[in-house]
Amino acid sequence: MSNPLTTAETGPEQPVLAKRMRWYDGFAMSLTMPAALVASLGASIGGLGAWGAIALWAASMVLATATNWIYTELAAMFPESSGGIAHYATEGWKSRAPVVGPLASVGYWFPWTTSLAIYAGIIGSFVQAQWFPGQDWTVELGPAQLSFPIVVGLAVIVLLFCAAMIGLHVAMWVIYLTGGMLLVPLAVFLVLPFLSGEWSTAGLHWDLHGLSGVREALVWLYVMAWTSFGVEVCATFAPEYKDTVRDTSRALRAGVLFSLGVFVLLPLALSGYLGERKIGEEPTTFYVGAFQELVGGAGGLMTVFLIASLLLIMITGLADGSRVLFNMGKEGTTIRQMGVLNRRGVPARALVVALVINVLVLVCLKTPLAILVTGNLGYILTHILAISGFALLRKDRPDLPRPIRLPGFFVPLAWLLAGFMTLVLVVGATGFSVTGYGGYKELGVALAVLTAGVLLWAYRTRVQDRRPEETRPEEPRPEETEAAGGGAARSRLPE
Repeated sequence: MSNPLTTAETGPEQPVLAKRMRWYDGFAMSLTMPAALVASLGASIGGLGAWGAIALWAASMVLATATNWIYTELAAMFPESSGGIAHYATEGWKSRAPVVGPLASVGYWFPWTTSLAIYAGIIGSFVQAQWFPGQDWTVELGPAQLSFPIVVGLAVIVLLFCAAMIGLHVAMWVIYLTGGMLLVPLAVFLVLPFLSGEWSTAGLHWDLHGLSGVREALVWLYVMAWTSFGVEVCATFAPEYKDTVRDTSRALRAGVLFSLGVFVLLPLALSGYLGERKIGEEPTTFYVGAFQELVGGAGGLMTVFLIASLLLIMITGLADGSRVLFNMGKEGTTIRQMGVLNRRGVPARALVVALVINVLVLVCLKTPLAILVTGNLGYILTHILAISGFALLRKDRPDLPRPIRLPGFFVPLAWLLAGFMTLVLVVGATGFSVTGYGGYKELGVALAVLTAGVLLWAYRTRVQDRRPEETRPEEPRPEETEAAGGGAARSRLPE
Protein backbone atom coordinates (compact mmCIF):
# COMPACT_ATOMS: atom_id res chain seq x y z
CA MET A 1 0.00 0.00 0.00
CA SER A 2 1.42 3.36 -0.97
CA ASN A 3 1.57 6.32 1.34
CA PRO A 4 0.36 9.44 -0.49
CA LEU A 5 0.57 13.00 0.63
CA THR A 6 3.77 12.77 2.61
CA THR A 7 5.95 15.73 3.45
CA ALA A 8 9.00 16.52 1.44
CA GLU A 9 11.63 19.03 2.39
CA THR A 10 14.29 20.29 0.00
CA GLY A 11 16.74 22.38 1.96
CA PRO A 12 15.39 25.83 2.76
CA GLU A 13 12.49 25.52 0.32
CA GLN A 14 8.90 25.11 1.38
CA PRO A 15 7.48 21.59 1.84
CA VAL A 16 5.77 20.18 -1.24
CA LEU A 17 3.27 17.44 -1.99
CA ALA A 18 5.22 14.25 -2.67
CA LYS A 19 4.48 11.90 -5.59
CA ARG A 20 3.56 8.72 -3.71
CA MET A 21 0.07 7.78 -4.94
CA ARG A 22 -0.93 5.16 -7.51
CA TRP A 23 -4.21 4.98 -9.43
CA TYR A 24 -5.76 2.57 -6.94
CA ASP A 25 -5.16 5.12 -4.15
CA GLY A 26 -7.25 7.59 -6.14
CA PHE A 27 -9.86 4.90 -6.78
CA ALA A 28 -10.03 4.27 -3.03
CA MET A 29 -10.77 7.99 -2.61
CA SER A 30 -13.51 7.76 -5.24
CA LEU A 31 -15.32 5.13 -3.19
CA THR A 32 -16.60 8.10 -1.23
CA MET A 33 -19.27 8.71 -3.85
CA PRO A 34 -21.16 5.37 -3.48
CA ALA A 35 -21.03 6.03 0.25
CA ALA A 36 -22.21 9.60 -0.34
CA LEU A 37 -25.39 8.19 -1.85
CA VAL A 38 -26.53 7.62 1.75
CA ALA A 39 -27.35 11.31 2.16
CA SER A 40 -29.88 11.73 -0.63
CA LEU A 41 -30.99 8.29 -1.82
CA GLY A 42 -33.89 7.95 0.62
CA ALA A 43 -35.20 11.44 -0.03
CA SER A 44 -35.04 10.91 -3.81
CA ILE A 45 -37.00 7.65 -3.61
CA GLY A 46 -39.59 9.26 -1.37
CA GLY A 47 -39.94 12.28 -3.63
CA LEU A 48 -39.70 10.75 -7.09
CA GLY A 49 -40.92 7.21 -6.66
CA ALA A 50 -38.46 4.36 -7.01
CA TRP A 51 -38.49 4.24 -10.81
CA GLY A 52 -38.06 8.00 -11.02
CA ALA A 53 -35.16 7.91 -8.58
CA ILE A 54 -33.48 5.03 -10.42
CA ALA A 55 -33.82 6.80 -13.77
CA LEU A 56 -32.45 10.09 -12.49
CA TRP A 57 -29.55 8.55 -10.59
CA ALA A 58 -28.63 6.65 -13.74
CA ALA A 59 -28.93 9.80 -15.87
CA SER A 60 -26.85 11.76 -13.38
CA MET A 61 -24.09 9.15 -13.45
CA VAL A 62 -24.12 9.03 -17.27
CA LEU A 63 -23.53 12.80 -17.25
CA ALA A 64 -20.78 12.31 -14.68
CA THR A 65 -19.16 9.62 -16.83
CA ALA A 66 -19.03 11.92 -19.86
CA THR A 67 -17.61 14.86 -17.92
CA ASN A 68 -15.00 12.76 -16.15
CA TRP A 69 -13.78 11.39 -19.48
CA ILE A 70 -13.20 15.00 -20.51
CA TYR A 71 -11.28 15.65 -17.29
CA THR A 72 -8.77 12.93 -18.16
CA GLU A 73 -7.37 15.15 -20.94
CA LEU A 74 -7.29 18.21 -18.68
CA ALA A 75 -5.67 16.37 -15.78
CA ALA A 76 -2.86 15.23 -18.07
CA MET A 77 -2.39 18.78 -19.38
CA PHE A 78 -1.93 20.26 -15.91
CA PRO A 79 -0.24 17.47 -13.94
CA GLU A 80 1.20 19.71 -11.21
CA SER A 81 -2.07 21.35 -10.14
CA SER A 82 -3.85 20.29 -6.94
CA GLY A 83 -6.80 22.52 -7.87
CA GLY A 84 -8.66 19.82 -9.78
CA ILE A 85 -11.51 20.92 -12.02
CA ALA A 86 -11.45 24.45 -10.59
CA HIS A 87 -7.95 24.86 -12.07
CA TYR A 88 -9.17 23.59 -15.44
CA ALA A 89 -11.92 26.23 -15.42
CA THR A 90 -9.40 28.93 -14.51
CA GLU A 91 -7.04 27.96 -17.33
CA GLY A 92 -9.80 27.78 -19.91
CA TRP A 93 -11.37 31.13 -19.08
CA LYS A 94 -8.49 33.28 -17.79
CA SER A 95 -7.93 35.13 -21.08
CA ARG A 96 -11.64 36.01 -21.30
CA ALA A 97 -12.87 36.33 -17.71
CA PRO A 98 -10.28 36.20 -14.90
CA VAL A 99 -13.08 36.26 -12.32
CA VAL A 100 -13.86 32.66 -13.30
CA GLY A 101 -10.79 31.58 -11.28
CA PRO A 102 -12.09 32.58 -7.85
CA LEU A 103 -15.71 31.69 -8.72
CA ALA A 104 -14.79 28.16 -9.78
CA SER A 105 -12.32 27.66 -6.96
CA VAL A 106 -14.59 28.69 -4.09
CA GLY A 107 -17.56 27.01 -5.80
CA TYR A 108 -15.60 23.76 -5.83
CA TRP A 109 -14.02 24.16 -2.40
CA PHE A 110 -17.22 24.81 -0.44
CA PRO A 111 -19.18 21.58 -1.16
CA TRP A 112 -16.15 19.34 -0.67
CA THR A 113 -15.28 21.06 2.59
CA THR A 114 -18.83 21.03 3.97
CA SER A 115 -19.19 17.34 3.18
CA LEU A 116 -17.83 16.89 6.71
CA ALA A 117 -20.92 18.60 8.14
CA ILE A 118 -23.26 16.56 5.93
CA TYR A 119 -21.95 13.16 6.93
CA ALA A 120 -21.09 14.06 10.51
CA GLY A 121 -24.78 14.82 11.00
CA ILE A 122 -25.76 11.53 9.35
CA ILE A 123 -23.33 9.62 11.59
CA GLY A 124 -24.98 11.29 14.59
CA SER A 125 -28.41 10.19 13.33
CA PHE A 126 -27.19 6.60 12.86
CA VAL A 127 -25.72 6.51 16.37
CA GLN A 128 -28.98 7.83 17.79
CA ALA A 129 -31.17 5.38 15.82
CA GLN A 130 -29.02 2.33 16.57
CA TRP A 131 -27.89 2.84 20.17
CA PHE A 132 -29.54 5.94 21.73
CA PRO A 133 -33.11 6.20 20.38
CA GLY A 134 -34.27 8.02 23.52
CA GLN A 135 -31.88 10.94 23.03
CA ASP A 136 -34.33 13.15 21.13
CA TRP A 137 -33.62 16.47 22.88
CA THR A 138 -32.86 19.76 21.11
CA VAL A 139 -31.48 23.09 22.30
CA GLU A 140 -32.28 26.23 20.29
CA LEU A 141 -29.53 28.86 20.20
CA GLY A 142 -30.99 31.55 17.96
CA PRO A 143 -30.25 30.56 14.34
CA ALA A 144 -28.24 27.57 15.60
CA GLN A 145 -29.50 24.31 17.06
CA LEU A 146 -27.93 21.55 19.12
CA SER A 147 -29.28 18.02 19.26
CA PHE A 148 -27.81 14.62 20.03
CA PRO A 149 -26.95 13.88 16.36
CA ILE A 150 -25.40 17.33 15.93
CA VAL A 151 -23.28 17.00 19.09
CA VAL A 152 -22.03 13.59 17.92
CA GLY A 153 -21.32 15.10 14.52
CA LEU A 154 -19.32 17.97 16.02
CA ALA A 155 -17.19 15.48 17.97
CA VAL A 156 -16.47 13.52 14.77
CA ILE A 157 -15.47 16.71 12.91
CA VAL A 158 -13.01 17.71 15.64
CA LEU A 159 -11.45 14.24 15.73
CA LEU A 160 -10.92 14.18 11.96
CA PHE A 161 -9.48 17.68 12.05
CA CYS A 162 -6.91 16.59 14.64
CA ALA A 163 -5.99 13.56 12.53
CA ALA A 164 -5.64 15.68 9.38
CA MET A 165 -3.30 18.08 11.17
CA ILE A 166 -0.89 15.18 11.66
CA GLY A 167 -0.96 14.42 7.94
CA LEU A 168 -3.19 12.40 5.64
CA HIS A 169 -0.35 10.03 4.81
CA VAL A 170 -0.51 8.76 8.39
CA ALA A 171 -4.19 7.94 7.90
CA MET A 172 -3.99 6.36 4.44
CA TRP A 173 -4.40 2.95 6.02
CA VAL A 174 -7.66 4.26 7.52
CA ILE A 175 -8.85 5.16 4.02
CA TYR A 176 -8.21 1.63 2.82
CA LEU A 177 -9.80 0.16 5.95
CA THR A 178 -12.94 2.29 5.70
CA GLY A 179 -13.09 1.75 1.92
CA GLY A 180 -13.00 -2.00 2.53
CA MET A 181 -15.64 -1.69 5.24
CA LEU A 182 -17.84 0.23 2.79
CA LEU A 183 -17.87 -2.79 0.51
CA VAL A 184 -19.51 -4.89 3.24
CA PRO A 185 -22.77 -2.90 3.56
CA LEU A 186 -22.74 -2.31 -0.20
CA ALA A 187 -22.61 -6.06 -0.76
CA VAL A 188 -25.41 -6.57 1.80
CA PHE A 189 -27.64 -3.97 0.13
CA LEU A 190 -26.83 -4.98 -3.45
CA VAL A 191 -27.12 -8.76 -3.07
CA LEU A 192 -29.25 -9.85 -0.09
CA PRO A 193 -32.46 -8.02 -1.08
CA PHE A 194 -32.57 -9.96 -4.37
CA LEU A 195 -31.93 -13.25 -2.53
CA SER A 196 -34.40 -12.61 0.30
CA GLY A 197 -37.48 -13.75 -1.58
CA GLU A 198 -39.21 -10.48 -0.57
CA TRP A 199 -37.88 -8.26 -3.34
CA SER A 200 -40.51 -7.09 -5.80
CA THR A 201 -41.10 -4.25 -8.24
CA ALA A 202 -44.87 -4.44 -7.82
CA GLY A 203 -45.08 -1.48 -5.46
CA LEU A 204 -42.65 0.83 -7.26
CA HIS A 205 -43.87 4.02 -8.91
CA TRP A 206 -42.88 6.81 -11.29
CA ASP A 207 -43.98 10.12 -9.77
CA LEU A 208 -42.79 12.48 -12.53
CA HIS A 209 -45.61 13.59 -14.80
CA GLY A 210 -46.04 16.39 -17.33
CA LEU A 211 -44.15 19.69 -17.36
CA SER A 212 -44.12 19.86 -13.57
CA GLY A 213 -42.41 16.48 -13.59
CA VAL A 214 -39.73 17.79 -15.96
CA ARG A 215 -39.06 20.72 -13.62
CA GLU A 216 -38.92 18.42 -10.62
CA ALA A 217 -36.51 16.11 -12.44
CA LEU A 218 -34.18 19.04 -13.18
CA VAL A 219 -34.31 20.12 -9.54
CA TRP A 220 -33.40 16.62 -8.38
CA LEU A 221 -30.53 16.45 -10.88
CA TYR A 222 -29.32 19.62 -9.17
CA VAL A 223 -29.55 17.93 -5.77
CA MET A 224 -27.78 14.79 -7.04
CA ALA A 225 -24.90 16.66 -8.68
CA TRP A 226 -22.21 16.50 -6.01
CA THR A 227 -22.97 12.87 -5.18
CA SER A 228 -22.68 11.78 -8.83
CA PHE A 229 -20.00 14.09 -10.20
CA GLY A 230 -17.76 13.89 -7.16
CA VAL A 231 -15.71 11.06 -8.66
CA GLU A 232 -13.59 13.83 -10.18
CA VAL A 233 -11.89 14.01 -6.76
CA CYS A 234 -9.28 11.70 -8.29
CA ALA A 235 -8.03 14.60 -10.44
CA THR A 236 -7.34 16.82 -7.43
CA PHE A 237 -4.50 14.54 -6.38
CA ALA A 238 -2.83 14.61 -9.83
CA PRO A 239 0.43 16.13 -8.48
CA GLU A 240 0.76 13.25 -6.04
CA TYR A 241 0.44 10.30 -8.45
CA LYS A 242 3.71 8.58 -9.36
CA ASP A 243 2.70 8.45 -13.02
CA THR A 244 0.51 11.53 -13.31
CA VAL A 245 -0.96 10.86 -16.74
CA ARG A 246 -1.64 7.14 -16.46
CA ASP A 247 -2.63 7.03 -12.79
CA THR A 248 -4.99 10.02 -13.01
CA SER A 249 -6.87 8.71 -16.04
CA ARG A 250 -7.12 5.19 -14.63
CA ALA A 251 -8.41 6.44 -11.28
CA LEU A 252 -11.03 8.68 -12.92
CA ARG A 253 -12.32 5.97 -15.23
CA ALA A 254 -12.36 3.19 -12.65
CA GLY A 255 -14.14 5.39 -10.13
CA VAL A 256 -16.86 6.59 -12.47
CA LEU A 257 -17.64 3.12 -13.89
CA PHE A 258 -17.85 1.55 -10.44
CA SER A 259 -20.14 4.33 -9.23
CA LEU A 260 -22.36 4.01 -12.29
CA GLY A 261 -23.13 0.40 -11.41
CA VAL A 262 -23.78 1.15 -7.74
CA PHE A 263 -26.02 4.15 -8.42
CA VAL A 264 -28.36 2.08 -10.59
CA LEU A 265 -28.46 -1.14 -8.56
CA LEU A 266 -28.62 0.26 -5.01
CA PRO A 267 -31.94 2.18 -5.30
CA LEU A 268 -33.43 -0.75 -7.24
CA ALA A 269 -32.43 -3.29 -4.58
CA LEU A 270 -33.49 -1.26 -1.52
CA SER A 271 -36.77 0.11 -2.86
CA GLY A 272 -37.83 -3.32 -4.11
CA TYR A 273 -37.09 -4.85 -0.72
CA LEU A 274 -38.25 -2.19 1.77
CA GLY A 275 -40.86 -0.35 -0.28
CA GLU A 276 -41.04 3.31 -1.20
CA ARG A 277 -43.20 4.33 1.73
CA LYS A 278 -40.90 3.01 4.43
CA ILE A 279 -37.89 4.65 2.83
CA GLY A 280 -39.74 7.95 2.41
CA GLU A 281 -40.77 8.03 6.08
CA GLU A 282 -37.17 7.65 7.31
CA PRO A 283 -35.03 8.93 4.43
CA THR A 284 -31.82 9.15 6.46
CA THR A 285 -32.01 6.30 8.97
CA PHE A 286 -33.94 3.63 7.03
CA TYR A 287 -30.58 1.88 6.47
CA VAL A 288 -30.44 0.89 10.14
CA GLY A 289 -33.76 -0.93 9.93
CA ALA A 290 -32.76 -2.51 6.62
CA PHE A 291 -29.62 -3.92 8.19
CA GLN A 292 -31.60 -5.39 11.06
CA GLU A 293 -34.04 -7.07 8.67
CA LEU A 294 -31.37 -8.42 6.33
CA VAL A 295 -28.73 -9.63 8.80
CA GLY A 296 -30.59 -9.82 12.11
CA GLY A 297 -28.28 -9.61 15.12
CA ALA A 298 -25.43 -8.32 13.00
CA GLY A 299 -27.35 -5.12 12.30
CA GLY A 300 -25.28 -3.17 14.81
CA LEU A 301 -22.06 -4.32 13.19
CA MET A 302 -23.37 -3.35 9.76
CA THR A 303 -24.19 0.12 11.10
CA VAL A 304 -20.58 0.41 12.30
CA PHE A 305 -19.41 -0.50 8.79
CA LEU A 306 -21.70 2.11 7.29
CA ILE A 307 -20.45 4.75 9.72
CA ALA A 308 -16.88 3.82 8.75
CA SER A 309 -17.74 4.36 5.09
CA LEU A 310 -19.03 7.84 5.93
CA LEU A 311 -15.73 8.56 7.67
CA LEU A 312 -14.09 7.76 4.34
CA ILE A 313 -16.15 10.52 2.70
CA MET A 314 -15.22 12.97 5.42
CA ILE A 315 -11.50 12.20 5.24
CA THR A 316 -11.55 12.58 1.46
CA GLY A 317 -13.59 15.79 1.62
CA LEU A 318 -11.24 17.30 4.17
CA ALA A 319 -8.17 16.33 2.12
CA ASP A 320 -9.68 17.56 -1.15
CA GLY A 321 -11.07 20.82 0.20
CA SER A 322 -7.91 21.76 2.11
CA ARG A 323 -5.74 21.14 -0.97
CA VAL A 324 -8.01 23.25 -3.16
CA LEU A 325 -7.87 26.14 -0.68
CA PHE A 326 -4.09 25.78 -0.42
CA ASN A 327 -3.84 25.82 -4.23
CA MET A 328 -6.03 28.94 -4.34
CA GLY A 329 -3.64 30.76 -2.03
CA LYS A 330 -0.61 29.52 -3.94
CA GLU A 331 -1.92 30.49 -7.39
CA GLY A 332 -3.47 33.81 -6.43
CA THR A 333 -7.24 33.20 -6.36
CA THR A 334 -7.58 33.88 -2.64
CA ILE A 335 -5.54 35.55 0.07
CA ARG A 336 -1.86 34.62 0.19
CA GLN A 337 -2.07 33.27 3.75
CA MET A 338 -3.96 30.18 2.55
CA GLY A 339 -1.16 29.06 0.22
CA VAL A 340 1.10 27.83 3.02
CA LEU A 341 2.07 24.34 4.20
CA ASN A 342 3.41 23.66 7.66
CA ARG A 343 6.69 21.86 8.27
CA ARG A 344 5.01 18.47 7.74
CA GLY A 345 3.62 19.51 4.36
CA VAL A 346 0.07 19.87 5.75
CA PRO A 347 -2.17 22.82 4.67
CA ALA A 348 -2.87 23.63 8.33
CA ARG A 349 -4.47 27.04 7.78
CA ALA A 350 -6.86 25.61 5.21
CA LEU A 351 -7.78 22.89 7.69
CA VAL A 352 -8.56 25.44 10.41
CA VAL A 353 -10.87 27.27 8.00
CA ALA A 354 -12.56 23.94 7.22
CA LEU A 355 -13.10 23.26 10.93
CA VAL A 356 -14.77 26.62 11.54
CA ILE A 357 -16.93 26.42 8.39
CA ASN A 358 -18.19 22.91 9.18
CA VAL A 359 -19.11 23.72 12.77
CA LEU A 360 -21.13 26.74 11.63
CA VAL A 361 -22.81 24.88 8.78
CA LEU A 362 -23.78 21.88 10.90
CA VAL A 363 -25.38 23.89 13.72
CA CYS A 364 -27.11 26.41 11.42
CA LEU A 365 -28.28 24.44 8.35
CA LYS A 366 -28.89 21.29 10.42
CA THR A 367 -30.21 18.80 7.83
CA PRO A 368 -27.80 16.96 5.51
CA LEU A 369 -29.75 17.64 2.31
CA ALA A 370 -30.04 21.36 3.09
CA ILE A 371 -26.24 21.51 3.36
CA LEU A 372 -25.92 19.54 0.12
CA VAL A 373 -28.17 21.80 -1.96
CA THR A 374 -26.36 24.86 -0.59
CA GLY A 375 -22.99 23.67 -1.86
CA ASN A 376 -24.29 22.42 -5.19
CA LEU A 377 -24.83 25.92 -6.59
CA GLY A 378 -21.11 26.61 -6.79
CA TYR A 379 -20.24 22.99 -7.57
CA ILE A 380 -22.40 22.77 -10.69
CA LEU A 381 -21.17 26.20 -11.77
CA THR A 382 -17.58 24.93 -11.50
CA HIS A 383 -18.36 21.93 -13.70
CA ILE A 384 -19.97 24.19 -16.32
CA LEU A 385 -16.89 26.41 -16.37
CA ALA A 386 -14.47 23.46 -16.42
CA ILE A 387 -16.25 21.62 -19.25
CA SER A 388 -16.55 24.76 -21.36
CA GLY A 389 -12.93 25.55 -20.44
CA PHE A 390 -11.93 22.28 -22.10
CA ALA A 391 -13.52 23.43 -25.35
CA LEU A 392 -11.98 26.90 -25.07
CA LEU A 393 -8.51 25.46 -24.51
CA ARG A 394 -8.86 23.39 -27.68
CA LYS A 395 -9.56 26.66 -29.55
CA ASP A 396 -7.28 29.13 -27.77
CA ARG A 397 -4.26 26.96 -26.97
CA PRO A 398 -4.25 24.13 -29.50
CA ASP A 399 -0.48 23.64 -29.25
CA LEU A 400 -0.40 22.84 -25.55
CA PRO A 401 0.94 19.32 -24.93
CA ARG A 402 -1.93 16.87 -24.45
CA PRO A 403 -0.58 13.49 -23.30
CA ILE A 404 -4.18 12.27 -23.42
CA ARG A 405 -6.03 13.68 -26.43
CA LEU A 406 -9.71 12.84 -26.76
CA PRO A 407 -11.45 12.52 -30.16
CA GLY A 408 -12.71 15.72 -31.75
CA PHE A 409 -16.39 15.01 -31.07
CA PHE A 410 -15.76 15.71 -27.37
CA VAL A 411 -15.62 19.47 -28.12
CA PRO A 412 -19.28 19.79 -29.23
CA LEU A 413 -20.19 17.26 -26.54
CA ALA A 414 -18.58 19.56 -23.97
CA TRP A 415 -20.69 22.51 -25.12
CA LEU A 416 -23.82 20.34 -25.05
CA LEU A 417 -23.05 19.17 -21.51
CA ALA A 418 -22.30 22.72 -20.37
CA GLY A 419 -25.60 23.95 -21.80
CA PHE A 420 -27.66 21.22 -20.18
CA MET A 421 -25.94 21.70 -16.82
CA THR A 422 -26.63 25.43 -17.04
CA LEU A 423 -30.33 24.58 -17.38
CA VAL A 424 -30.06 22.29 -14.33
CA LEU A 425 -28.30 25.07 -12.40
CA VAL A 426 -30.90 27.73 -13.16
CA VAL A 427 -33.94 25.54 -12.52
CA GLY A 428 -32.42 23.81 -9.50
CA ALA A 429 -31.07 26.90 -7.74
CA THR A 430 -34.41 28.68 -8.04
CA GLY A 431 -36.59 25.71 -7.17
CA PHE A 432 -34.92 23.23 -4.86
CA SER A 433 -37.62 23.93 -2.29
CA VAL A 434 -39.66 21.56 -4.52
CA THR A 435 -37.79 18.71 -2.84
CA GLY A 436 -38.74 19.94 0.64
CA TYR A 437 -35.06 20.50 1.48
CA GLY A 438 -33.76 24.04 1.34
CA GLY A 439 -35.10 27.43 0.38
CA TYR A 440 -34.10 31.08 0.30
CA LYS A 441 -31.77 30.75 3.28
CA GLU A 442 -29.71 28.06 1.59
CA LEU A 443 -29.67 29.99 -1.69
CA GLY A 444 -28.54 33.12 0.18
CA VAL A 445 -25.71 31.23 1.89
CA ALA A 446 -24.54 29.79 -1.45
CA LEU A 447 -24.50 33.20 -3.13
CA ALA A 448 -22.74 34.76 -0.12
CA VAL A 449 -19.98 32.15 -0.30
CA LEU A 450 -19.37 32.84 -4.00
CA THR A 451 -19.40 36.61 -3.38
CA ALA A 452 -16.92 36.26 -0.52
CA GLY A 453 -14.62 34.25 -2.78
CA VAL A 454 -14.61 37.00 -5.42
CA LEU A 455 -13.99 39.71 -2.79
CA LEU A 456 -11.01 37.83 -1.35
CA TRP A 457 -9.61 37.42 -4.87
CA ALA A 458 -10.02 41.16 -5.46
CA TYR A 459 -8.17 41.89 -2.21
CA ARG A 460 -5.38 39.50 -3.22
CA THR A 461 -4.91 41.00 -6.67
CA ARG A 462 -5.38 44.68 -5.78
CA VAL A 463 -3.73 44.82 -2.36
CA GLN A 464 -1.50 41.86 -1.59
CA ASP A 465 0.00 41.38 -5.06
CA ARG A 466 0.67 45.12 -5.52
CA ARG A 467 2.93 45.48 -2.49
CA PRO A 468 6.56 46.53 -3.00
CA GLU A 469 8.71 43.95 -4.74
CA GLU A 470 10.62 42.94 -1.62
CA THR A 471 7.44 41.79 0.13
CA ARG A 472 6.32 39.56 -2.71
CA PRO A 473 6.85 35.81 -2.61
CA GLU A 474 9.80 34.26 -4.41
CA GLU A 475 9.33 33.87 -8.18
CA PRO A 476 8.49 30.33 -9.29
CA ARG A 477 11.26 28.17 -10.64
CA PRO A 478 11.39 27.65 -14.45
CA GLU A 479 10.15 24.09 -14.29
CA GLU A 480 7.16 25.18 -12.18
CA THR A 481 6.30 27.93 -14.66
CA GLU A 482 6.46 25.51 -17.57
CA ALA A 483 4.26 22.96 -15.76
CA ALA A 484 1.68 25.60 -14.87
CA GLY A 485 1.50 26.58 -18.54
CA GLY A 486 0.86 23.03 -19.64
CA GLY A 487 4.44 22.19 -20.60
CA ALA A 488 5.84 18.72 -20.55
CA ALA A 489 8.21 19.44 -17.69
CA ARG A 490 7.24 18.17 -14.28
CA SER A 491 8.35 19.67 -11.02
CA ARG A 492 11.04 17.69 -9.31
CA LEU A 493 9.21 16.38 -6.32
CA PRO A 494 11.04 14.03 -3.98
CA GLU A 495 10.02 10.44 -3.89
